[in-house]
Amino acid sequence: MRLGEVVVDVAPLRSSKDFRLVFATQAISMLGTHLTSVAASLQIYDLTGSSVQVGLMSLVLGMSLLVGLVVGGLLADRADRRRVVLVTRAVTAVVITGLAVNAALPDPHVWFVYVAAVLAGGVSGLGGPAMMAATPSLVPPGQLAAAGALTTLTAQLGGMVGPSLAGVIAAGPGIAWCFAIDAAIYVVGLALLAPLPGMPPEGAAQEQHPLKAMAEGLRFLRGNQVVAGLLLIDVCAVVFAMPYALFPELGTEHFGGGPSTVGLLYTAPAVGSFCGALASGWTGRVHHTGRALIGAVVVWGVAITCFGLSPNLGTALVFLALAGLGDTASEILRRALLQHYTPDRLQGRVGSLWLAQATAGPSVGNLEAGLVARALGSSAGAAAVGGLVCLAGVATVALAVPGLRRATLHGPPATEVQPATAEAPSTAAD
Repeated sequence: MRLGEVVVDVAPLRSSKDFRLVFATQAISMLGTHLTSVAASLQIYDLTGSSVQVGLMSLVLGMSLLVGLVVGGLLADRADRRRVVLVTRAVTAVVITGLAVNAALPDPHVWFVYVAAVLAGGVSGLGGPAMMAATPSLVPPGQLAAAGALTTLTAQLGGMVGPSLAGVIAAGPGIAWCFAIDAAIYVVGLALLAPLPGMPPEGAAQEQHPLKAMAEGLRFLRGNQVVAGLLLIDVCAVVFAMPYALFPELGTEHFGGGPSTVGLLYTAPAVGSFCGALASGWTGRVHHTGRALIGAVVVWGVAITCFGLSPNLGTALVFLALAGLGDTASEILRRALLQHYTPDRLQGRVGSLWLAQATAGPSVGNLEAGLVARALGSSAGAAAVGGLVCLAGVATVALAVPGLRRATLHGPPATEVQPATAEAPSTAAD
């Protein structure tokens, strides 16, 4: 395999001017998102001196984001997606500007930060499905995996650079500047996205009742083997084998380190994910996409199991990096298959369910990991057990959903729903 077939595929950037605009917007937006996230946490802690308050703000933000995603999925299938994205981003820019003004006051208001978290989370959720649903209309089907890889690359880069930059800015010019820079980034993003053409959903049911519209999305999810299978296999990874909540105890007790050791544990998966995104060129070329997805989640499960069994910190970091690599490959392939096998009129609703699962799943997984660690009396043991349960779940899904094994990006998607548990014929090439 040539180097050009391994490194991230930039074909969507070469072939689509509109995707270049979206990519540039996402790249700078991910940086700004981390500036605001870290700055809000720092401000809450500075004002209250309570980590509980910081956690509560994160919970409020996450819940409002979840609600926004569900409603945003309906909106993305009923209205022009370009307009939804522009309006929600404009409103978010106003909210973050308010955070900057509040932070610049002699006595900033804690309540305003909470209100802003609710507004920003909800409005961002409203626009998220529309942005995701727009991608299939900007690039051809054969480039969906490459587009997803580029999107993932911006997220990982923002996750690596953003928090550190936020700390530097907060310690220097001040927290208000973090918010102000993010607000400016949103304005730049609006200017970049404004030239995009209108993107009304195909076959939009303007008069359909919202509850019926959501029920239609759920029926499609239940009936399409590929989409149902890729969501189920993601549950196996994020619910059963999510070890992040165990890092503080593992870093200080199991590996005998301190905060720096805990920081290394959190950094290792991000490094692996970034490397995985850089080396993602193969994801758009592999023929048996469904089998590759299953293999990527297996890599995650094996790596987490070995992480839990690691005898020293160095070995643990290697396996966490490997887990991040598998997670990135899985995310790229899942996103591409989801967009390829979902009709345009349902892109918003189905995409919102995927985004909602990506938001809530890790939280549930971290809670489950903590409970298992308490029951076993060992965080390392909980990580190993979680990895094994993940592998068992992946095997079950792979056997029960044959359509997922046959799924491919190189061919027309199945347009008719199929029972998710039946050995029905698939239009995808085997």
